[in-house]
Amino acid sequence: MSSRSTLALVALAVGMLLISMVSYQCGASLAKHLFPQVGAQGATAYRLGLSALILLLWRRPWRRLVNQRDWRALWGYGLSMGAMNMVFYMSLRTIPLGIAVALEFTGPLALALFGSRRLLDFVWIALVVAGLALLLPLRQQVHALDPVGVMYALAAGVGWALYIVLGKKAGAAYGADAVTLGTSIGALLAIPFGVVHAGSALLSPALLPYALGVAVLSSALPYSLEMVALTRLPARTFSTLLSLEPAIAALAGVALLGERLSLLQWLAIVTIIVAAAGTALSVRRPMLAEPLAN
Repeated sequence: MSSRSTLALVALAVGMLLISMVSYQCGASLAKHLFPQVGAQGATAYRLGLSALILLLWRRPWRRLVNQRDWRALWGYGLSMGAMNMVFYMSLRTIPLGIAVALEFTGPLALALFGSRRLLDFVWIALVVAGLALLLPLRQQVHALDPVGVMYALAAGVGWALYIVLGKKAGAAYGADAVTLGTSIGALLAIPFGVVHAGSALLSPALLPYALGVAVLSSALPYSLEMVALTRLPARTFSTLLSLEPAIAALAGVALLGERLSLLQWLAIVTIIVAAAGTALSVRRPMLAEPLAN
């Protein structure tokens, strides 16, 4: 494959990942409006349940399941997706969106650290750590942060790391159908919690537009785009590029939730963006997989 073709594939993967991150944070902001009615558990059930239904009707993956292998990776991917979404929404009940995402990012950052070999890799990771340190207002608000919410966000980071590792394996085995099947498995985990917590409130017609918006913006669209990126970028590169997530979450808080950022937090956003851009430009040999089935 020529260097120009390789660069085009990398650019495509990075672009899809950026769109998925923006979509995800818009969906997370919308999901908070559902918390008073159905709680974090109900919002997760809406998100994964409706996403699974949309993807199943669109992809109809059962037509291509003959002689498929690596069911362990698929179930691990789906269960990690379900658990990650659940605990992340639980964290949003008590801590701000930008801080929750910054804490959750410890999972992808750990993957980036473990997979780094070149000195330049550590330069980008150091910038990410510096940006996160500035973005997370520990000195000013450490006593105001709910410790339970912090633990939920850190648990979501573990789920995020597993989602990346297992999602890459599931994507290699099942192609684009991995997202549909994984989301369905995640829904099997989330829906019972949502039903127990919210009960018949989940059936309210007035909540359906919000629920559909959350499902599309937070799962169906971003997970489909992320799977393309997962199968075309090394796990280390994918993880470090996700450093943009806290910055996008902070911007979503400004645009959609009326939150204000300090000068240090804006500096953090710029630092993280530089690190993500440097990571993308330093990719030499992306681990390209076969094209996904349409």
